[in-house]
Amino acid sequence: MNETPLIIDVQNLNKSFDGKPAVIDLSLQVKKGNIYGFLGPNGSGKTTTLRMLCGILTPDSGSGHCLGFDILRQADEIKKQVGYMTQSFSLYHDLTAYENLDLIARIFQIKNRKATIEKYLKMFDLMERKNQLAGEMSGGWRQRLALAGCLLHDPKLLLLDEPTAGVDPKARRYFWDNIFILAAQGITTLVSTHYMDEAERCTQLVYISNGHLLVQGSIKEIIEKSNLTTWVVTGTELMTLAEKLKPLPGVEQVIFFGNNLHVSGKNSELLEQSISPFKNKNWEKTSATLEDAFISFVEKAGDKA
Repeated sequence: MNETPLIIDVQNLNKSFDGKPAVIDLSLQVKKGNIYGFLGPNGSGKTTTLRMLCGILTPDSGSGHCLGFDILRQADEIKKQVGYMTQSFSLYHDLTAYENLDLIARIFQIKNRKATIEKYLKMFDLMERKNQLAGEMSGGWRQRLALAGCLLHDPKLLLLDEPTAGVDPKARRYFWDNIFILAAQGITTLVSTHYMDEAERCTQLVYISNGHLLVQGSIKEIIEKSNLTTWVVTGTELMTLAEKLKPLPGVEQVIFFGNNLHVSGKNSELLEQSISPFKNKNWEKTSATLEDAFISFVEKAGDKA
């Protein structure tokens, strides 16, 4: 059986700005048709990594390929086959939706421009807004327009930098529905996000902190790698309980989730010994969440961001 081909295969990428490392020895393999979630705090190196992968930035060192092209020597070829959506809306506010897409189509020298533009205007329900200035659109409609612009040249890879920041839940859901449609068509996507519910919709996850790739894999794999035992506590005076639990042996995390308290640690026996005197409340052993796991990896790396 043939293995799924690698769209991205890079090793030991490094990038610094004014002597300050932004990405450190990052290696990453991405398989075709998958949706990879890129997570990490602000300033962790996510955007720098995406820009190196799509040929906008040249790594200081490292090697690898994106879409079969060498990331150091064939950046122009990579750009032709990647759709890159920047963190902030980068289309022209004083052009209409149609004019923005027409400009992109001309840059990529797309044949049958009118038909191609109308295809994506229809795909994202933008036909009735094609003559509206981009600057007058809401965040959700701008997001649709930006994604349409990424797809005009029929890319094989989408790199989306926090595309749903600042849009409402309905627009976020619409966006993700379209990402899954594109994935079914064989388009690979790397999307950076701060939303845990969006991370949970990805087929694979990558977590970066302080320029280092801390962990990657499926949700199940990442939770298993954290090796956490987690208890959920419900009841009253949970804030007082949290302060009592934090310094105890085996207690590594005490985190509020709504009206619940998650208490976690890697040494399950030591953890249970420490919490046993407090079992007068409602305690339930459960699986660690993805957020529990990520916090564990960040703290292990010594990053309290």
